[in-house]
Amino acid sequence: MDRLDNTIRPYAWGSTTAIPQLLGVEPTGEPQAEMWMGAHPGAPSRTGRGTLVEVIEADPERELGATAVAKFGPRLPFLLKILAAGAPLSLQVHPNLEQAKEGYEDEERRNIPVDAGHRNYKDANHKPELICALTEFDGLCGFRDPLQAADLLDGLGVDSLKPYVDLLHAHPEDAALREVLTAILTADPDEMAHTVTEAAAACSRLGGDYAPYADIAHHYPGDPGVIAAMLLNHVRLQPGEALFLGAGIPHAYLNGLGVEIMANSDNVLRCGLTPKHVDVPELLRIVHFEAGDPGVLRPEAAPDGEEVYETPIDEFRLSRYVLPEGTVAHDLTRATPQILLCTAGSVRAGEHELTPGRSVFVPAGEKAEVSGAGTVFRATVVA
Repeated sequence: MDRLDNTIRPYAWGSTTAIPQLLGVEPTGEPQAEMWMGAHPGAPSRTGRGTLVEVIEADPERELGATAVAKFGPRLPFLLKILAAGAPLSLQVHPNLEQAKEGYEDEERRNIPVDAGHRNYKDANHKPELICALTEFDGLCGFRDPLQAADLLDGLGVDSLKPYVDLLHAHPEDAALREVLTAILTADPDEMAHTVTEAAAACSRLGGDYAPYADIAHHYPGDPGVIAAMLLNHVRLQPGEALFLGAGIPHAYLNGLGVEIMANSDNVLRCGLTPKHVDVPELLRIVHFEAGDPGVLRPEAAPDGEEVYETPIDEFRLSRYVLPEGTVAHDLTRATPQILLCTAGSVRAGEHELTPGRSVFVPAGEKAEVSGAGTVFRATVVA
């Protein structure tokens, strides 16, 4: 079992206080957006044996287990994060596995550098993800019912939004959503900036259901993503609740602290709320134009006090243990690799004392017992 020393990424949207408060350290004054736990080559966790990438590469079957290696290859297939949003992240979608492979191979054939600003596919993998709230957590997830979106836009009283309102009343709903999103993203930039400015002023004046979009517009003035965001469900998670983001589902995180887990990929197609490249044709190929409930997840009880966040994919499995004072040791030994993360209290994992924000890597099959009083998240795979 290896204690992990993890990198904190200073993205501009990050909170300046949430991760330091969790760790019990003084803020630096700079944004601290994500703490990465895993073997992603961009910022691998460090151990006493080297980086987690080096540890796994030295003996994949010992660290990951033969079954996981056979299923996912000789690499850790998930990345675990603590995410602290102090401002909205970009509105985005992720491809499915087939789309990611096709897109990656196409851009490789066209010799587009992997670090090029206009490149969409950094790798050939999909990127399903799960976010579990540690505090109240605001986000956008999936399309609203088109008629509800029409009412929201219409309530702003902005004349230049009327064509979108009319389109949202058309049938079938998937075609209506596609047409409106296309129109928003391909509108004249100056005209759209004016529309967003008017809409933002109305959101600020009206408050209530419009308040999240006033805040988005404050951070991204004139961005067409502000209008696109109003097509999506606004979700406020309570601590312990989660969202699963599958392929093609437009989403954005707005504010809050959470534990995030995802397949080990960098593939993101952006819809707005960003100065980065937006490839509209490719985006429209990937987006799943279907309205529906965002599907807030609550953990399901499993044996031995484990609470599991069920998802339909195998690259990761997230669960938690809430350990009351006086709890006897729980045996968490598995035939698959694990990362154990403490988010509250004080927990002993093997010979390591874990306080909030501290984590360990447990190789496949290695004895893993936890005890103490606190909350431990367990990240592993289904193999």
